[in-house]
Parts: sequence; C-alpha cells; structure tokens
Amino acid sequence: MKISVLLSLLLLSIAAAAQTTPSAEDQIASAILAAPEELRAGVAVLGYGADGKLTTLRKGTNDLICLADDPKDNRFSVACYHKDLEPFMARGRELDAQGIKGNERNEKYRWKEVKEGTLKMPREPRILYVLSGKGYDAASGKVTEGSLRWVIYVPFATAESTGLSTKSKRGEPWLMDAGTPGAHIMISPPAPPPVK
Repeated sequence: MKISVLLSLLLLSIAAAAQTTPSAEDQIASAILAAPEELRAGVAVLGYGADGKLTTLRKGTNDLICLADDPKDNRFSVACYHKDLEPFMARGRELDAQGIKGNERNEKYRWKEVKEGTLKMPREPRILYVLSGKGYDAASGKVTEGSLRWVIYVPFATAESTGLSTKSKRGEPWLMDAGTPGAHIMISPPAPPPVK
C-alpha cells in the first residue's frame, strides 16, 4: 500500500512538471534571445526536462552557453555566457539547489574555491548576457517588457585597476564585487521613462 501511494505521488509530480515545463523548442527560442543575434545559431542551450531537471537541449558550435528560463520561478530570466564560466555557473546552481544563496554562496564557497584552485574561473574577461522581463510569449517569440543586462567577469579587478566606480547606477557601467574572484562589470540599461 505504501509503495503504491509513493509511486502515485511520484507519477503525479512528474506529470505536473511536464505540464508546466515549456517544450524544448520554446525553451531554446527564448533562451537564445539573450545572445547577440549573430551568435544565436551556434549557442549551446541548457534547459529543463519534463522531470524539472536541468539538461542539455542543444549542443553548441561556438563559445556561448544559454540557460533557459526556470519554469519553477515566476519571473522570466534567461542568460547566455562564455563557456569558460560554466564551472563557476554550475557550482552556483549546485549551491542554490542546496539552499545556499546570495553572499554566502559566493563568500563561503565559490570565491573560496576559486582562490584554493578547486573551482576553475578564467582570469581573462568573460561575458554574461541576462535578459529578463515579465514573461515570454512563445507564439510571437517576444519577451514582455524585456530588459537586457551585460555582465563582464573580470576576476580580482578593482576600482583602481579598471577606473570604474563601485557604486551602482542604472545606465552606467560599474564594478561589482571588486577585488574578489567574482568581480564583474555591470552594465544595465537606463530605467524606462515613467508612464504618464
């Protein structure tokens, strides 16, 4: 009896995940929108299977990996990044799955592991593109109220080594996490004008 109840619950959860997970085609179509148009055809795409687990939806032929929107999250966000960042990004996803988030995820784990040499992080600049919005319409292929942000990882960079401010200001580049293995230049678009 207990086994049949557990089996039923497992099948229900798989069926529920399958109903809420977009098709591989829709995940690929939305994920690649974060990449520059001329690179989209060759990017690798990571997305979600019917079981809700991250999987490779498409192999790539260039240096970018795109990550599809997480169907369990109520916000729309896709990203594309240089393949050399994958160990760092994968470790972040692993820690996130364990409930380790925010500064703790970086300071106690990823940055420490990079410094110890147990987590690979490129020393040269590498790009991350993030496209977020209120949603994605698969029929039109458009992101609702989308906004593209550029992040350039420059490990251990400082305000002094880059000449960048460490204070956030929309529409202007600034250096976040200066002096750490996760130092990066943030470039966010200006805020949209207020609706009248």
